[in-house]
Amino acid sequence: MTSKTLVLMATTLSLGLTACSGPFVLFPGGALEGASSPAPADWGFTSEIDTVQLETNPAEPYSVNIWATGIDDVLYVHAGANRATWIENMEADPRVRVRIEEKIYELAAVRVEDQAEFDRFSEVYEEKYGNAPRNPSVVEAYLFRLRSRTN
Repeated sequence: MTSKTLVLMATTLSLGLTACSGPFVLFPGGALEGASSPAPADWGFTSEIDTVQLETNPAEPYSVNIWATGIDDVLYVHAGANRATWIENMEADPRVRVRIEEKIYELAAVRVEDQAEFDRFSEVYEEKYGNAPRNPSVVEAYLFRLRSRTN
């Protein structure tokens, strides 16, 4: 490959990534596009969906692709002990948006601090993804419960 070809490919990739509103593979994005839908009464349908898109920081939207686990009326997102940007954003402002397939849900995030709730999440997570979550203690892990903002 010539250097011109490499530069053209890099430029095209960069423009493509910056044109995306949501996250792209491993790269964070901005605001998720689309109309909001009411939160479902049961998130069980997410057992068939590996990755969702999570938008945090409504003032300057920041979105990521992430695994999610639904149990009854709660959707969980987990970061292990990784204090990622999206974790800091949710701690500063709990308002989040989640895109699952083509629907966007406006939710509120609350950090899980109860070990029994964390253990219940861990069982469902392991069943869904085939491995237990890292950092099995609620004290050392970042697990957030996402629910409708009206609850």
